Amino acid sequence: MRHRSLLIITTAITAGALTLSACGSRDDKDDSGGKDSKTTVVIGVDAPLTGSLSALGQGIKNSVDLAAKVANKNNEVDGVTFKVKSFDDQAVPSSGKANATSMVDDEDILGAVGPLNSGVAQSMQGVFDRADLAQVSPANTNPALSQGDDWASGKKSRPFKTYFRTATTDIIQGRFAAQYYYKDAKKRKVFVIDDKQAYGNGLATIFAEEFKRLGGKVVGRDHLTVKETDFSGISSKVKSTGADSVYFGGQYPEGGLLSDQVKQAGAQVPIMGGDGIYDPAFIKASGTSNDGDLATSVGYPVEQLDSAKTFVKNYGDQHYKDPYAAYGGYSYDAGWAIIQAVKAVVEDNDGKLPDDARAKITEALGKVSFDGVTGKVSFDQYGDTTNKQLTVYKVTKGAWKSVKSETFKD
Repeated sequence: MRHRSLLIITTAITAGALTLSACGSRDDKDDSGGKDSKTTVVIGVDAPLTGSLSALGQGIKNSVDLAAKVANKNNEVDGVTFKVKSFDDQAVPSSGKANATSMVDDEDILGAVGPLNSGVAQSMQGVFDRADLAQVSPANTNPALSQGDDWASGKKSRPFKTYFRTATTDIIQGRFAAQYYYKDAKKRKVFVIDDKQAYGNGLATIFAEEFKRLGGKVVGRDHLTVKETDFSGISSKVKSTGADSVYFGGQYPEGGLLSDQVKQAGAQVPIMGGDGIYDPAFIKASGTSNDGDLATSVGYPVEQLDSAKTFVKNYGDQHYKDPYAAYGGYSYDAGWAIIQAVKAVVEDNDGKLPDDARAKITEALGKVSFDGVTGKVSFDQYGDTTNKQLTVYKVTKGAWKSVKSETFKD
């Protein structure tokens, strides 16, 4: 979703076959039939692979799988074969924590990609940190995950050294959405709703604060519960306040139904949300036309980036059952960042994985920098992506269409 011209595949290490030790499983034979010198490094993937958010989770899993396949095909790290092991969190924090524990217990897993949900990430971070196991999320946007609970007061402090992300934070996304609503869409009276989850509530709060700072009015604030289907009460409130717009912090299963019911209540106003609603399933969830509804998402549209052309082609060539969806490019880049960290650790240790490979890979991730699917991939002192590009999408004739992309500036 970002504008860089080169993709992903960097030059492989040119040294001869390496004998790698520690933290990996040995294959039995190499291509010549002799004793293998390769070590298998496993990348764990945690995402909702079943349930209402599986459309996003499967795209995450498949995109990391593709990164591993490209690395192996091109011998990206001489002496290393990458494999992916996936874990289903069903968007449930307790499942995510159990999955994190399972990854930590598997000594072959040297890095993890995921999760999708910020609330799930909160349950996993401490488990990974205690084991020095790095995680790179392609989708978490809650600022507290990387900058601490007091980030809003300006007291930023990184809670966990093992946490990184390739998606920008809601500090950026929420303000970007408010600026579009106020300056471009000319909205002045917004009704703000969230799903009471870490992602949704945080995003809605940041949006509301920025919208008011710009001069707009928040005419109402309410909450819904995940997996509820009847939002008639909230929809009536939207109608009665005379709001000219709605902002929703949450995910597409509830967002699509909310859009439907707000319009059925007689409030013919657009609903805007974050990347959590940017999925075709948002449109499918609504029985009423939601043309005009809006969503922001991190980065630029993958299909429009020169840097993503090879990724899009390679993904199609694999014939995965599910599309790469909203976070495919970020998931590929998250997996590739781990691969590049492994590469740096091997090079710095005379062609071998050290006994403390996990800790060294975590350290190396902070220094990773490459041209990826979504643009320049690197991390700041908090583990956040340095790439702050975002896009506004509008539902037009029953499909999401990009209407504005830019690099956010404070």
